[in-house]
Amino acid sequence: MSNTALDETMKQIETEINGNPEPIKGMDLVYQFEIDGGVYQLHLKDGAAKVKADAAAAPNCTLIMSYENFNKFLAGKLNGMTAFMTGKLKIQGDMTKALKLEGIVKEYQMEI
Repeated sequence: MSNTALDETMKQIETEINGNPEPIKGMDLVYQFEIDGGVYQLHLKDGAAKVKADAAAAPNCTLIMSYENFNKFLAGKLNGMTAFMTGKLKIQGDMTKALKLEGIVKEYQMEI
């Protein structure tokens, strides 16, 4: 996995969400993703998504997983709770925010 592939994936997430902001209306959350050494934050605020390639803001929830599992998660092919229970996903911070993210992802079903 190259950082370029992860960069493209994160840009696609931002584009997809901003193209249909209804599922994130009213949210003010920061999700941090630690994927194979890369750190990205997804800021959801005022019905808009912004991806940043850093850990500058304090996240509500951090998800740690491999790039392969991240892609499966985005495509709806990896259940977050099952991944957590089997060690494919580590969560730091507010677990309820992680569950909320899974609901958001289901609204988009991104094929990466």
